[in-house]
Amino acid sequence: MNFTAQELKKLALPLFACLVLLAAGAACIGWARQEQRVARGELAAASDARAQARARLARIAEEEREVKEKLQVYLRLRELGILGVERRLEWADAMGRIRAQRELPDLRYRVERQRLLASVGSKAASVDFYASTMKLNVGALHEGDLLDILTDLREMGNAYYAVRRCSIARTGPAPSAAGLAPRLRAECEIDLITIIDRAAKV
Repeated sequence: MNFTAQELKKLALPLFACLVLLAAGAACIGWARQEQRVARGELAAASDARAQARARLARIAEEEREVKEKLQVYLRLRELGILGVERRLEWADAMGRIRAQRELPDLRYRVERQRLLASVGSKAASVDFYASTMKLNVGALHEGDLLDILTDLREMGNAYYAVRRCSIARTGPAPSAAGLAPRLRAECEIDLITIIDRAAKV
């Protein structure tokens, strides 16, 4: 089909407009695809950021739980009097009360010099564990007297009491109705353990 020059002149403007519209449409499609790629990248980045935020929150919650647990242990140790320097005067008072309450006149003891057991250091804490060995010698009517003494020591606080060894020997006949005299001799070595927080001393 042949067009005359006059017909081509009439078609020139519509053809040009058509080409412009096609070019504009292609540009719009390209722009839309580019925006889609950008949006997908932003969505992926936002998803990663949200995942990282959730992980951080989970770590913070776990650290908070650990801090609360350790704080409870710390407060309990402080309540028991285990934290800080050794309390020899309070130990002496405790032994005096035990001797009087249990009616054990033949109760003798000696507390040796304090020694370092271990040092533990970390970012969260830096503590030293010390022990002072108490050598206990007591005359008792029966084994229950020794168990009562150890129970009283634990309940007195002022240190953590760790029994290293105890030995009991018979020293006399069974008590008679005429008189009650100690028939057992107990000897024990008990570590009185205290904890010093080096960071708290600064």
